[in-house]
Amino acid sequence: MTYDEKILQTSLARYRADRQARAEAFAAKQRQIFREIPRLEEIDRELRSTMAQIVSSALRRGADPMPALRVIRDRNLELQRERAALLMQHGYEADELEEKPQCVLCRDEGFVNGVMCRCLKKYYTHAQIEELSSMLDMGSASFENFSFDWYSRMPWKDYGISPYKNMEKVYDTCRDYAMQFSPNSGNLLLFGPSGLGKTFLSACIARVVSERGFSVVYDTAGHIFSQFEKVKFRREEDEEAEQHIERCTRCDLLIVDDLGTEMTTTFVQSALYQLLNDRLMAKRPTIISTNLNPGEIGQRYSPQIRSRLEGEFEGLSFFGEDIRLKKRQKQP
Repeated sequence: MTYDEKILQTSLARYRADRQARAEAFAAKQRQIFREIPRLEEIDRELRSTMAQIVSSALRRGADPMPALRVIRDRNLELQRERAALLMQHGYEADELEEKPQCVLCRDEGFVNGVMCRCLKKYYTHAQIEELSSMLDMGSASFENFSFDWYSRMPWKDYGISPYKNMEKVYDTCRDYAMQFSPNSGNLLLFGPSGLGKTFLSACIARVVSERGFSVVYDTAGHIFSQFEKVKFRREEDEEAEQHIERCTRCDLLIVDDLGTEMTTTFVQSALYQLLNDRLMAKRPTIISTNLNPGEIGQRYSPQIRSRLEGEFEGLSFFGEDIRLKKRQKQP
């Protein structure tokens, strides 16, 4: 599993800020309790006196430190019992002054043996969905909200089945892809006219895959290729563009929207081939949506690109009446 560096840094910043806020809230509560019960502050001060200094003093005198350790242990237990009793007498829990980590697995460090803890993964997922929401309507994007009612049940000319029946198959394929996603998942090519649900289903996949902890990058083809151009043709280094290309290349799932709307120059063809080839070689799944049909893709792009799209991607055809238009017509 690959973590997007940009999303990870955002997640870590928020994680640490929340941890700091909890620490400050605990310190404020502690101060309030100390004002209310001054004896507790005295106990706390004595408990925090360093055992190491006492042991070092015993060692410097050439004495056995164990007797000193036993004295310290007994005194600490006595102080802890007194503290607990005072707290309960004043209506607090016995462990009210013990600062506890929110996550018992990593103790609020975010990692366990170098592996991201599930508590930090929640921050990562939230930050990633927030990032995706800047380009997609992630608020309503869920497979549960998908409606088949907009698709005609009448057989569609040249297709042999109705848009409704076709969309049932497309929907099942997309949902299964999202639910079963892994680094070994294949690639999808969503093609057909606009207004038929390609972007919505892409957003549904992005949400589910993100919630399962994988890194997802969604972007339009035009914007991706513009980043390649910045890196290639500008004299000064463009760190932001370089980072974006790195994100597109290395993420667990890349979703490229609106392929075919960009200016198809020789450079764009080269950049698209490089992006596809790099991800295919690394076995990193990609989803592409386009308003072009397979024939138009073959005419617009090089044989090498066409070969990869035809041979390495599962094609999902969208056809029917423009849903966005039907929705507008239905509005009063």
